[in-house]
Amino acid sequence: MNKQFLLVLALITCLVVWQGCGSDNPGQMDPTEQPEPDPDPPPAETLSDEELVDLVQQKTFNYFWDGADPNSGLALERSNGSGTTVTTGGSGFGLASFPAAVERSWISRQHAIKRLQKILSFLEEVPTYHGAFSHWYDGSTGKNKSFSEKDNGGDLVETAFLIQGLLINRQYFDGSSEVEQNIRQRITALWEAVEWTWYTQGESVLYWHWSPEYDFDIGLRIQGYNEALMAYVLAASSPTHPIKAEVYHEGWAGGGNLQNGSSYYDTTLPLGPKLGGPLFFAHYSFIGLNPKGLSDRYANYWDQNKAHSLINYKYCIDNPLGYRGYGGEAWGLTASDGPNGYRVHSPTNDLGVITPTAAISSIPYTPEKSIAAMHYFYGKLKDRLWGQYGFHDAYFLQEQWFADSYLAIDQGPIVGMIENYRTGLLWDLFMADPEIKEGLIKLGFSSPAI
Repeated sequence: MNKQFLLVLALITCLVVWQGCGSDNPGQMDPTEQPEPDPDPPPAETLSDEELVDLVQQKTFNYFWDGADPNSGLALERSNGSGTTVTTGGSGFGLASFPAAVERSWISRQHAIKRLQKILSFLEEVPTYHGAFSHWYDGSTGKNKSFSEKDNGGDLVETAFLIQGLLINRQYFDGSSEVEQNIRQRITALWEAVEWTWYTQGESVLYWHWSPEYDFDIGLRIQGYNEALMAYVLAASSPTHPIKAEVYHEGWAGGGNLQNGSSYYDTTLPLGPKLGGPLFFAHYSFIGLNPKGLSDRYANYWDQNKAHSLINYKYCIDNPLGYRGYGGEAWGLTASDGPNGYRVHSPTNDLGVITPTAAISSIPYTPEKSIAAMHYFYGKLKDRLWGQYGFHDAYFLQEQWFADSYLAIDQGPIVGMIENYRTGLLWDLFMADPEIKEGLIKLGFSSPAI
């Protein structure tokens, strides 16, 4: 063979290899959709508010796209874990943002559908427990991974966050093509399979866990005010296994015992524990559930979430424990990694750890304060806090400790809540679901959206 022929053959081989990569790998976009490699992020002083919000939202979404588990397409529990543990709840948060990613042209509609197909194929094969999913699975094998000794079966709250994300996609992918109809049918089958009533044990309350080995031994009731409102909304909305309204009022609300009414830092808190608890209470269920104008007999949920965020913000300014680095631009206490492992940080369990998702995901409620925090995190701490998928999980300035981790349950609310602040897209999609409307009305909610 002459040299010219060999050169042409080599070029053809390279082209074939290049074309064979990309879209079949769920951790990468198709080469034709792949953006140019990111240059070094611009200096903070050159970014407007809008540019910074753009940057943070897109980089954070990439955790669920470029950083997804290659086999299942689901989100890894954490970036510094085993590499195969995928999370159902955290994946639900990432899934909820697929419509935003399409609308903002980060990914194409076709690529979003292809990833959804992969994820649905995985979810259709994994073990479920009266329709509920486990907290974790092995992304490589599809086997359940125990969260703790007795938490090795269904986790109803993680299931609720997964279903929330799936239903947002069912509403968004509303085309008449066979592929989009199929996506909707498959999501519906998973949604209708969840036996919410099983998780009541015949009582007027939902239970968090069930195990085929340990039954309801954990005995954790889903009640009082916390992150799990979505579980009751979905349980009431289920077309196949709906709970009665009294399960919500007697179980979740405890006949009204979830109400607070006290004032902290001159801010009245309608519901929940002293000083509001960790900020994820205001985020996880409200990726889909629109709190604007949403009320029931217990509270107005916009007032609740705004008050909760403001109390957290004002607590960090007050800084009663005197931690280094707290202030009007450096705030946000929620569950996250810390120097001594994962902890639930809050004003009543303040360990000095600031978690960017806490302030950033509160952006619908405290936009100026949340954007100021973003400028601080990016402008002052970028060299230690910023990485491949946006802000790392947390930091403890007093000990100069900075996480090198990303957690799905902290990344997801950043993307979704920023989008709800900007366009309300995820709120609009979820609240437009006819079954959700019926469930909310059944529980006594009122909202302009229903």
